[in-house]
Amino acid sequence: MAKTGKAKNTVNKAKHTKLMNRKKNKLKKEQETRKERLKAIVKLSKEKTQEN
Repeated sequence: MAKTGKAKNTVNKAKHTKLMNRKKNKLKKEQETRKERLKAIVKLSKEKTQEN
């Protein structure tokens, strides 16, 4: 006998995927900002070495 009514686990799965996507997006954003900061630091150091 198949269960009738609301599908099992769909709400929990939806919440889980939402949270996991949020986590992935946060990590990607942090990596991008880290790369931008490093590029800025490298650029400044290159400018300083060229001045000297």
